[in-house]
Amino acid sequence: PGKYIRKVFPPVVSAVSVSLIGVALTGTGMKYWGGGVVCAEMGWKEHAQVRDSVGFGMPVSNVPSSICSGSAQVALPYGSTEYIGLGFSVLVFLVVIELFGSTFMKNCNVILALLFGYFVAGVSNYEGLPYVDTSKIESAPVVDFLWTQWFGIGFYGPAVIPLLIAYIVTTVETIGDVTATHEVSELKTDDKDYTRRIQGSLMADAVCSILASVFTSMPNTTFSQNNGVIAMTKCASRRAGIATGGWLIFMGVFAKIAGVITSIPDCVLGGMTIFLFANVLISGITLFGELNLKSRRIRFISVFSMCVGVGVTVWPYAFLDMRASPYTAHFWECSDCSETMKGLRNAVSIFLSTGYCIGSVLAIILNAILPDDPEEPVIEGNVRWDAIGQKSVYFEKKDVEDEEEEGVEVDVSKKGTVVEEEAGSADNSGEGETEAVAAKEEDLA
Repeated sequence: PGKYIRKVFPPVVSAVSVSLIGVALTGTGMKYWGGGVVCAEMGWKEHAQVRDSVGFGMPVSNVPSSICSGSAQVALPYGSTEYIGLGFSVLVFLVVIELFGSTFMKNCNVILALLFGYFVAGVSNYEGLPYVDTSKIESAPVVDFLWTQWFGIGFYGPAVIPLLIAYIVTTVETIGDVTATHEVSELKTDDKDYTRRIQGSLMADAVCSILASVFTSMPNTTFSQNNGVIAMTKCASRRAGIATGGWLIFMGVFAKIAGVITSIPDCVLGGMTIFLFANVLISGITLFGELNLKSRRIRFISVFSMCVGVGVTVWPYAFLDMRASPYTAHFWECSDCSETMKGLRNAVSIFLSTGYCIGSVLAIILNAILPDDPEEPVIEGNVRWDAIGQKSVYFEKKDVEDEEEEGVEVDVSKKGTVVEEEAGSADNSGEGETEAVAAKEEDLA
């Protein structure tokens, strides 16, 4: 129900969730920009102290290599100048469009910059080897359907718990992404429409994931880059979303288009996705700007959840196994465990190493158990410090300013006249106000 969603995900939790999603995805974009995710996570093999032992380029075992092969026939180490340059061409063209492009070009800057980077990669080569793999386009059939290939449907018990945790993670991500969509669409995040859209997005994730499994595909989740597209194009129309869905179905049927997309080098995709993912981070910062960060409670919830969330996002290997090294994280070594315990262990590892999941859950818990801030007394007017401890201070600042402008010397120590408030009838209260006015006039005279 909507009222429970609003209680579980108040503005402070939404701000934490969206910000952590942006931090995590921006890091992923950087991995692609440098050449690819796999080789980025195997970069430790390039360290001089282990390079001769574990191999460089041609691996000495089945451990993945730190050489990136996401650019056709070109295979270079992660972070090579060639990869960084191709990704940077996308960012440079974004700046060019922002400086000299028409309104239409600025609204289409995302796809134009991606096409420009693809063009640069297509006309470039590394020692005669191409960056774009055209064989994927040539080998793809003209028309194809996902269900023409069958992998079989089964049930694997030990995967139940990890999948449940994974769906919790995607649920948090979906709520954060929808909140970011509202923010970039300049819509409120505290009304019934927002709650209804959260419910609809979660239902869509569930239904589409079921259909995806029937089609022997991976589960679905929201696409965070879309928030960056909305922010840059200023187009948040539902009609645009429906039209985009139609185009995706069309392109999914015509496999040649899929061949073109898969032929784009990872570094070019990284140059675009890191820009779009950073928009999600900015949306989270914007949500924080709408909070009362002077509140001790809000600030404590934000800092506590962000310190853990950002920490495990930057370095998840306190809880997560490194690539090609399953069940070896010292937090919970489980190489000799049963299949069921391995599934439970993987679920816990995924939960603790996913920053926007553990951070959002901590924010939810703290928001539920921490009391509200106590009311602080508000002192109005220009206070006489020698009168601290009295109940009320009456002072008309404008009267003194007028006197100062006329050149009349004013005794600073008498700028405020303190009058005790006494419990009594309305008549007594009126007499107190009259005495206060008279006292002020006497002081200013």
